[in-house]
Amino acid sequence: MSLTIDPKQAAALLAVADTGSFEQAAVRLHVTASAVTQRVRALEASLGTPLVLRTRPCRPTVAGQRVLQHLRRVALLQADLQSTLAAERESPISVTIALNADSLGTWFLPALTSVLAGERILFELIVEDQDHTFALLESGMAVGCVTTEPKPMRGCIATPLGTMRYRLLAAAAFAVRWFPRGLNRTSARHAPVVAYSRRDTLQSSFLKEKFGLPEGAYPCHYVPGTHSHFAAVRHGLGYAMVPEPLIGTAPLDAQGLVDLAPAHPTDVTLYWHAWTVQSPTMASLSARVVEAARRLLAPLP
Repeated sequence: MSLTIDPKQAAALLAVADTGSFEQAAVRLHVTASAVTQRVRALEASLGTPLVLRTRPCRPTVAGQRVLQHLRRVALLQADLQSTLAAERESPISVTIALNADSLGTWFLPALTSVLAGERILFELIVEDQDHTFALLESGMAVGCVTTEPKPMRGCIATPLGTMRYRLLAAAAFAVRWFPRGLNRTSARHAPVVAYSRRDTLQSSFLKEKFGLPEGAYPCHYVPGTHSHFAAVRHGLGYAMVPEPLIGTAPLDAQGLVDLAPAHPTDVTLYWHAWTVQSPTMASLSARVVEAARRLLAPLP
């Protein structure tokens, strides 16, 4: 049995997945919400399975995730072909990548620079914790991701990028106040931590492993963004895991910083996930991402 997906139905499903509602999808497509509903229902009927959970926001079902993966890959391949065939290459190609904030704030932008020099690409970068970016590729929201997940899903390939090393840093004055006898279980129960978000487990995993302290056993600030997070540490708001590439080459004491656990750095291995069958543009992007990461990250053990 051959499978042909109606373009209007495909556009409706993509719009609902991107916006999270049938009403917003209608605004994007310049049609009524009823038309969007009918198109999605028709697609579900033709495929014989529900594709969207009618929740707030709407979420794709498992089958819907697979259809979205297919539609985004087809759209990327079509756009790449059109760009290649166009005499003046006027229309750039849009690519959605999911990655963690530390990668974006350290090594990933140099990779983008090398890509933009030779390709007409518009990027949408979705920033999420490195343990959760894989789900965005799995759901069809992204066509590539940087993640800690080593195992690729079906139809994809996982390429090791390197290791991001983290140091547990604090401002010197903060360390004197909260850790006069060094980092120990008693002081760690009272000293405030700085995390990116409630999904950021770097600090909580360290404290659980070293001192048996569960989340909630110590105060915690939440400051999103790699550079804002580091600034919060430098200004004494709390202590946190900071990626080594962000620290620079100047001695820590010259920067007014202290490594609270110099013998216990945290190493996080990162992987690049992309589809096995890629468009030429995506293949070029993947190659340059891997090249930049292996140049700027620590090599794998």
